[in-house]
Amino acid sequence: MAHAKNHDYHILPPSIWPFLGAISAFLMLYGAVGWMHEGDVRLFYIPVNGPWLFLMGLVAVLYVMFGWWANVVQEGEEGDHTPVVRIGLRYGFILFIISEAMFFVAWFWNFIKNAMYPMGPESPIKDGVWPPEGIVTFDPWHLPFINTLILLLSGVAVTWAHHAFVHENDRKTAINGLAVAVVLGVIFSFLQAYEYSHAAFGLADTAYASAFYMATGFHGFHVIIGTIFLAVCLLRLTRGQMTPDQHVGLEAAAWYWHFVDVVWLFLFAVIYIWGS
Repeated sequence: MAHAKNHDYHILPPSIWPFLGAISAFLMLYGAVGWMHEGDVRLFYIPVNGPWLFLMGLVAVLYVMFGWWANVVQEGEEGDHTPVVRIGLRYGFILFIISEAMFFVAWFWNFIKNAMYPMGPESPIKDGVWPPEGIVTFDPWHLPFINTLILLLSGVAVTWAHHAFVHENDRKTAINGLAVAVVLGVIFSFLQAYEYSHAAFGLADTAYASAFYMATGFHGFHVIIGTIFLAVCLLRLTRGQMTPDQHVGLEAAAWYWHFVDVVWLFLFAVIYIWGS
């Protein structure tokens, strides 16, 4: 009884994950710069040209993500996620989504600025054309429109799963809904890769190409992360974890997936339709 918890807060024990996460992210970023840089890039006198340092950092980041989030899941299973703690987790995730939204605002700003005030090759103040000459854009009403329908249907499946589990305590229906959403997320990623493989322009061809790939590519990366997020929730539901009263993981995954949906709608409208 001397160690019984008489408060609503969870006191975290010392953890190595923040330190490992910072080191891993630094190695991945530095490795990416060295990989893309044509000159001689060194880290503590060690040449880092090529993808090896980036891949090492990426593997380390994935390991930190797995270990850190596994600890958070374990805390919830052990009863450390009290109502007050769950409110804090929700607020923290909302702030994370807001920061992600600002991240995409930068890419939209870049694309719209170049579309409204395109620069010509002769002078930085001479107006050019948009899309630049020689760029063959995608038809928005073919594969991009199909991907839009797929992503919206996956959002419906996530909402269906969340409602069934939280409001009706129907675990089986929630599992089916999440399974559908995961499958649709995988299909979206494959179709995005297929679209890239048939593009008539490369990343460094023009400002349009760079803006297109950075905006849609980062969104595709978020789709992959969201699909993994939903798959983890699906696995936890099949194992009997989470309850209608304690399901912060499922709630966060649903919020994240709807955020990905909304960003794609803006991408489809601005880049695929208006921008082309």
